[in-house]
Amino acid sequence: MELPDIRSRQSTHHGWRRVVSHIDLRGHQVWSVEKRPLFKRNPEKVLLLHGGLSSTESWIDAISPAVKGFHIYAYDRTAHGRTKIRDGYYHFDFQTDEAIAYLEDVVQGPAHLIGWSDGGIIALHVALKRPDLVSSIVLIGANYHHDCGASHDVLTIEVKEEEKLLFAERSGQDPELLETVVRKAYEVWMSEPNLTVEDLKRINVPTLVLAGDDEPFTSDHTFSMYEALPLGRLAIVPGSSHFVVKEKRELTQSIIKDFLANLDYPITRWPNRRKEMTERLTQEDSANS
Repeated sequence: MELPDIRSRQSTHHGWRRVVSHIDLRGHQVWSVEKRPLFKRNPEKVLLLHGGLSSTESWIDAISPAVKGFHIYAYDRTAHGRTKIRDGYYHFDFQTDEAIAYLEDVVQGPAHLIGWSDGGIIALHVALKRPDLVSSIVLIGANYHHDCGASHDVLTIEVKEEEKLLFAERSGQDPELLETVVRKAYEVWMSEPNLTVEDLKRINVPTLVLAGDDEPFTSDHTFSMYEALPLGRLAIVPGSSHFVVKEKRELTQSIIKDFLANLDYPITRWPNRRKEMTERLTQEDSANS
């Protein structure tokens, strides 16, 4: 397998070695960010997956403190941030295949996936399609089905001039193209994703479902996702919305840190949903002691 052609800008800051560049990912120029701790050997790898109509730059500073000590990878998906559009963009199958390509060619192995919104949806798809590439998942404000209570009416689309200018500055594309991208996103969100509870039951890695208490989708949808995941955990952050990462930055970071530091199955004093698994693990521990 040929590795991506990386032309890098490198810097060292506060114990991190940072590389930012466009890379050739199987024929398409993709904006990539890599941050590696300078004083830790063989750190575990984390892949950050930004939200829809967003970019790596929009959230990496808010989320990086949660994964201090990890080898961090992130990239702008096709039609996002500094990565240009190409045929087929925005459908979740397309974005999933792009994530798998990045994991195979750049990360070169499994990683902990942290996905915000659309990034979380992609993480779920990757876990189903290539479980060998996923160590754990953090889902932030994510849904697994388009029928989740959210509204994505294409008639309400309004793209501001400053957003068009930023799009042109970052991607080097016609600013008017942004409206096409936004319209395509809304159209996809009206019919995708289409995962089911039965699909979620096949994801067998530790998974944290983290959401604000005022998400655009229903609380029932969030709870059904958590309860379907065999190794799921749930964190609802009070007084926050879909932008919980930025509204409750330190609390969000703390929750993610705790999750990644304690990936073993939670053994609690009064298990309910976890009762059957807890009893089995306790019996196995007793038999092995």
